[in-house]
Amino acid sequence: MSTEYTFSFGPWNIHEGADPFGPTVRESIDFNVKLAEYKKLGFNGVQFHDDDAVPNMNDLTPDQIITEAAAVKKKLDDHGLVAEFVAPRLWEDPRTIDGGYTSNDPANRKYAIERSLRCIDIAKALKTNLIVFWLAREGTYIREAKDSCDAVKRIAEAIDTMFDYDPDIKIAIEPKPNEPMDHTYIPTTGHAIALGMLTKDASRVGINIESAHAILAGLDPSDEMGYALAHDKLWTVHLNDQNGLKFDQDKTFGSVDLRRAFNQVRILEKYGYGQRGEMVGLDIKAMRTQPADIATKHLSNSREIFLNLAEKVRSFDTAAEAQLIAARDYEGLELLVVNHLMGL
Repeated sequence: MSTEYTFSFGPWNIHEGADPFGPTVRESIDFNVKLAEYKKLGFNGVQFHDDDAVPNMNDLTPDQIITEAAAVKKKLDDHGLVAEFVAPRLWEDPRTIDGGYTSNDPANRKYAIERSLRCIDIAKALKTNLIVFWLAREGTYIREAKDSCDAVKRIAEAIDTMFDYDPDIKIAIEPKPNEPMDHTYIPTTGHAIALGMLTKDASRVGINIESAHAILAGLDPSDEMGYALAHDKLWTVHLNDQNGLKFDQDKTFGSVDLRRAFNQVRILEKYGYGQRGEMVGLDIKAMRTQPADIATKHLSNSREIFLNLAEKVRSFDTAAEAQLIAARDYEGLELLVVNHLMGL
């Protein structure tokens, strides 16, 4: 059965044009204006960081945070949108410079936990039970600065605290090998799934695979997706593309390596991703040179490329593929794939 895919992106994907090496080049866009763009671009799901929904949350009480998040839920309803997930943003506060959950300072670890519980409050108000963990600063620049065994246990303990706080939430870990830290403690899909085994309920720990993060780890995104699917742990994805082992570029999906993108769509399609409500999430940014009035094309283009590749997957000659595999004619298989992508 062919899946009818539902797409999502986060409001940070309509951005001011900053990159790691320069200032912003476009005017900031109001959150409500961004919401109005979703349906126009063919998207139904909104990804959130906690402070995307409640920007001033550190200055509010828990009750005030819930009230503001409920107002955002009303805006989503007005636009016919749903929240896909909420992620605690723990990498920009001064108290998380040395990590949140793995900080050497107990007061900072306490802040990270409290912020995560408020993130759960926001998720509940937005009517989603999925929390995404990008463990951005849970690592170190030098090995001697932290005890890696202790750090991993602290991350698991933080997850347990969140599970105790709310019995309905699930946590999808988004692994990344580096940036902003030199090395993170949970760099790959395998690490993330294994981390779940240290928690009190591994069934509630899953994966968000970002294409670029897998590439930065020297891995193939479709293989990482297959690994997560084998464990029934692929709960969301962040599709994009990456031009080599550089900084996290968040390029339009399929814009660098179309065959690599084809194989990501193929593994998702083959194993029914999306048929249980999983969304095709994008984490992509417009090129810095894009004028503001066309700085959403990266979103509609990525969606179009994904859907076109889904049709390529469905029309691929699997009988010819099976024959070539049986004959160990992998050169023939390679040509079959490339010709198919070229429309030959």
